[in-house]
Amino acid sequence: MAHAHHKIDTHTVDFQVDPVVLELGRRFVDAGHELSLVGGPVRDLFLGRASPDLDFTTDAAPDQTVKLIKKWADNYWEIGRAFGTIGMRKAGFQIEITTYRADAYDPESRKPVVAFGSSLTDDLLRRDFTINAMALRLPTLELVDPFGGVRDLHDSVLATPGPPETSFSDDPLRMMRAARFAAQLGVSLREDVREAMTRMAERITIISAERVRDELVKLICAAHPRVGVDLLVDTGLAEFVLPEVSALRLESDEHHRHKDVYQHSLQVLEQAAALETGADGSVPGPDFVLRFAALMHDIGKPATRRFEPGGAVSFRHHDMVGSKLTSKRMKTLRFDNDTTKAVARLVELHMRFYGYGEAGWSDSAVRRYVTDAGPLLERLHRLTRSDVTTRNQRKADRLSFAYDDLEARIAAIREQESLEAVRPDLDGGQIMALLGLTPGPVVGRAYKFLLEERMEHGPLDPADAESKLRAWWAAQPEAATPAGSPAPPATIAPAGSSGVALSTTEES
Repeated sequence: MAHAHHKIDTHTVDFQVDPVVLELGRRFVDAGHELSLVGGPVRDLFLGRASPDLDFTTDAAPDQTVKLIKKWADNYWEIGRAFGTIGMRKAGFQIEITTYRADAYDPESRKPVVAFGSSLTDDLLRRDFTINAMALRLPTLELVDPFGGVRDLHDSVLATPGPPETSFSDDPLRMMRAARFAAQLGVSLREDVREAMTRMAERITIISAERVRDELVKLICAAHPRVGVDLLVDTGLAEFVLPEVSALRLESDEHHRHKDVYQHSLQVLEQAAALETGADGSVPGPDFVLRFAALMHDIGKPATRRFEPGGAVSFRHHDMVGSKLTSKRMKTLRFDNDTTKAVARLVELHMRFYGYGEAGWSDSAVRRYVTDAGPLLERLHRLTRSDVTTRNQRKADRLSFAYDDLEARIAAIREQESLEAVRPDLDGGQIMALLGLTPGPVVGRAYKFLLEERMEHGPLDPADAESKLRAWWAAQPEAATPAGSPAPPATIAPAGSSGVALSTTEES
């Protein structure tokens, strides 16, 4: 997979580190210990990026570290003590200090076997990649780079300090991290690293779903997510992490009667990311929900592909199938419910617009579109626009103009009505008062009827809503009032004032 290398000038770096770093270094050295800034923060100094999280490594044991920072830190914690790590906050920085390590994973276990080391070089050797295996000794700021991290950063290459098989055996999640760094930094993988990932891909299965999920989120939210996803698929890691995306590489039929669904999905991901807004906009980037929906939107296609008479290919209901598959995959990866529902809903709705261009929609259809999308509407706008990857410019323009028109229709209806919270014109309390009902499923049915009326015809005044409700009620089998039970007076309180909770909602 070829992509542009980003050359980094590593010869003109002036290490401007915060005084807090030097102060901490002096504390350790004065007490007879070594301390070095290490890993990501050192790499970021070369990239000209500030890092709010600072990682240090030391020959001091955790007890000695606690003694040295107890009164100096704003606060500290010992959650990672078993792994040699003491965490703290100081002057706005989150800091972790870890005792030199020489650990290894049990090949069959998810948990590292911790062994403390005594040498900075040995500690750097056990780190994931050469660009993260550099250290700055403190307080002298001497660069320690035994494995060529500066060279690899300059060449935009991702390599491991020792054999990649050893690195990935120690922690198989590093294979995911390789794809993530390619996506974040625009680096390419050294061939031995790529080959080891391909050979060892199945070992990712011993890593917990939560750790895999966290790496995947970082990859999808990176500057070049397409590069990262492509690496997962090419090396076979996706077969174990996102098999539905690997499956998008449908074998092309001999007449090339449909486009490459996999490359299309990567392009939609790229285009969706490009439509994100700044922090003040409606979809501030990077937006995981939008991006992941863009990647997953067509995963229902392999299961629904049919070759029709006459040579056409169809994918009926791939939106609904894809939504279910997305939800299942995200649950397996231990995503929270809200994120899972949001992504699955976008996948489900991504085809809805395509009826608009041909037939045009009634106002009620536009209302339903907005209501069904709910808080995801701005993301749905972007997903739908991103889903156009045709090279046929006339077709692309036609779809774009049609979507412009739909957005204009939404804006026009929004001026007249509050589309964000389409509710029936009468609430639950008013329905019960008018029809003499107590809370229960019949109230839910009446509420649903009025919601349909509101969708179809827009807002009604209370008298019209009452007359429609009474006409509906007259046709219901429950409408016959039992003898001797007088109906309550038909007075209507202002909407929303009853405070009566419905046993069923609009979703019933």
